[in-house]
Amino acid sequence: MLKIGWFSTGRGPGSRNLLKAVMDEKEKGNLNIEISFVFCNWDNTEENNPRKEQREIFFDMVRGYGIPLIACSWKNFKPDLRKEDNDAWRIEYGKILRAETGKYNFDLGILAGYMLWMDDETCNTYDMINLHPALPDGPKGTWEEVIWNLMENNADAQGVMIHLCTEEWDRGAPLTYCGFSIRGKEYDGLWSSFNEKLKNGGLENIKNTEGTDEPLFRKIREEGAKRELPLIVSTLRAFAEGEVYVRGKALYAGNGKLENPYDLTKEVDASLR
Repeated sequence: MLKIGWFSTGRGPGSRNLLKAVMDEKEKGNLNIEISFVFCNWDNTEENNPRKEQREIFFDMVRGYGIPLIACSWKNFKPDLRKEDNDAWRIEYGKILRAETGKYNFDLGILAGYMLWMDDETCNTYDMINLHPALPDGPKGTWEEVIWNLMENNADAQGVMIHLCTEEWDRGAPLTYCGFSIRGKEYDGLWSSFNEKLKNGGLENIKNTEGTDEPLFRKIREEGAKRELPLIVSTLRAFAEGEVYVRGKALYAGNGKLENPYDLTKEVDASLR
């Protein structure tokens, strides 16, 4: 059985949906996993906590599943040090995080909507994975930055990947991915409209007037977003069933190191049908 350490900031429905999707598959017998703990970087005692109610719903959900909850407030932890030296603060917070999570046995950590940048030592100590909304050779940055980049560069494809967490944010080795075309009958008219607006006003004007409501942008985002949960579930299944595993911060299948990330497009597409 694959033992998972779950790291989440618990900000809202997205965090709950991700945990529910995984637990639903586990309860159906489709995922041979155990979530050893959920670590949250808030404990809901903080002042100025705008998502307190959402986070309490998340905490109740975790407890309802019988999963140990570790809540360690980043806001209440050495605030003076955080103001003086954020890098030093991150190192100290990482020590507390590892001390608390190290009490539990787990094989793989997953950042499931975890909004703090992990310190280097934690990235080196644990094998942890994170989702990035692009193909392995695609753009870096936030999902908004990724999609604007694809549109500006007239791209043909988009995807979602799971990568290892390393000291370099969003630069860890890609492990698994799924892809989809952003061309064809559902896209051609959207591309034509976008390119016409691009020619007449430029990209910055489109960003300022329509933003993420621009039809081509919205279509690409919708198609990517609906693949995120299935990719996470398919990735955990591949690890749980021993199809792939991490050794020395690299991905292996059987006794061989994989030179390329593991393509789960067929599995993800099947789950969407």
